[in-house]
Amino acid sequence: MKKILSFFFIVFIVQLGINAQEQKKPNILFIAVDDLKPELGCYGNKLIKTPNIDRLANMGTVFLSNYCQQAVCGPTRASLMTGTRPDVTKVWDLKTQMRVANPGTLTLPQYLISQGYATAATGKIYHAACADKKGDELSWTVPYLKAKVTDYANGLGEPASKHYQSAKTKEMLANQGKVAAENEATETPAGRGPSTECLDLPDNAYEDGVNALLAKNQLIKFNAEGNPFFMAVGFHKPHLPFVSPKKYWDLYNREDMPLAKFQEHSKNGPEIAYHNSNELRNYSDIPDFATFSDGNNHIGLKPEKQKELIHGYYAAISYIDAQVGILLNTLDSLGILNNTIIVLWGDHGWHLGDHDLWNKHTNFENATRSPLIIASAGYKPGETKSMTEHVDIFPTICNLSGLPIPTQLAGKSLAPLMKNKKASVKDMSVSQYPRKLKKEEMVKMGYSDNKIMGYTLRTDKYRFVMWMNSFNTKQLYDEKKIYAVELYDYTKDPLETVNVVNEEKYASVYKELKQKMIAFFNSQKD
Repeated sequence: MKKILSFFFIVFIVQLGINAQEQKKPNILFIAVDDLKPELGCYGNKLIKTPNIDRLANMGTVFLSNYCQQAVCGPTRASLMTGTRPDVTKVWDLKTQMRVANPGTLTLPQYLISQGYATAATGKIYHAACADKKGDELSWTVPYLKAKVTDYANGLGEPASKHYQSAKTKEMLANQGKVAAENEATETPAGRGPSTECLDLPDNAYEDGVNALLAKNQLIKFNAEGNPFFMAVGFHKPHLPFVSPKKYWDLYNREDMPLAKFQEHSKNGPEIAYHNSNELRNYSDIPDFATFSDGNNHIGLKPEKQKELIHGYYAAISYIDAQVGILLNTLDSLGILNNTIIVLWGDHGWHLGDHDLWNKHTNFENATRSPLIIASAGYKPGETKSMTEHVDIFPTICNLSGLPIPTQLAGKSLAPLMKNKKASVKDMSVSQYPRKLKKEEMVKMGYSDNKIMGYTLRTDKYRFVMWMNSFNTKQLYDEKKIYAVELYDYTKDPLETVNVVNEEKYASVYKELKQKMIAFFNSQKD
């Protein structure tokens, strides 16, 4: 009898050990939010209403100084999802497929599949043009979850141009389509309606509300199957147009919307650092409120329109916050909240009128700084000011999941910062953005190529930018390729009002940061 009892006791202990090992491999909920800058309660905005994202922040670590690698959807997502920089992915635009440009691409979910994870996604994870028609088929064990016409509330069907449910706007877009079919060019591109929409509709009248419910159902399925999972949920808002149900607009008063304090170009700043807010200007209601011209990088949006856009941006953020709440509540109701790593990130920042800029597409602070929140069992909540980057997310998830970190990744695990909020894993972040010179400027400079790439270092005090002609970090550095340089001192000038690169008192800072930049260039060649 003793031998029999001993045998079953040993079996019991072994089984406990196996179960413990299985439990150590956590689930992962991966939330991507398009065009979300750090306008959240947990980032200090006292006006915004984001109770669910703030709830997540109270469970995890808020990375206050996190930066993307290129402030536009396709490149930044390809970079984040592969843990490599744009000069490695070779995705610098919104048309290059990452696996065509770099056949050796390994994505985060693809790697997790090799480690025993089931993976699924809905919404915008990669930019559509930068992945295959199945949302990067190699990344998912479950076919990409997409909304059906019948998923939308009140029998409304799919929103027009994926955004609008207004009958008036749908008619307008239909007419635009007819005109576009008859003429090669139209004043307003087909598919571009107004920049905002506010209708008294349920959340699942729009795509993000539907995708939250699709993700909820998939989480329930994954939990029933019992295997560790990676569930990626990509929300489209607050990307333009600023569309969300009326109840989220009603959370705010239009007159309370904060206009950007500095709405000019920086003193001594090179014109190549700016753009003409082209993404916004194409919306049908913008020309009546703008003073822009094709000849310069100014839009001069009237204050009343600025307030409407900011109101719409805030409402869209609150709408997405409610969808995040659905996901958190689902994990909680399933009893797996504490065994799930939760990562929430915005793909890049967004200009809301500062520098007379709207949208992203720059190397300035408001375009490159991006929210990042990570919650994982065993790590106390809090916030850190230490420098982090999007390329750090892939290795961090590996580290938190107890998995080996692939050697080709450019980032570092942020687990040390989650353990000690005052620790540091790097002293700078690096972003970049491409531009093209006009032909006359190219000839004037004696260049044979009009391509310019701006690389920027962000330290705790400074931003240093080098605009380079016909150059990327896989090439040998050539001093002659420098087109323009910027330097901003955030301790004295947080709004980036003056480019101080030529001021004598910053000579030593310029020298130090230039050496850091060249050292970074050299480090990227292998």
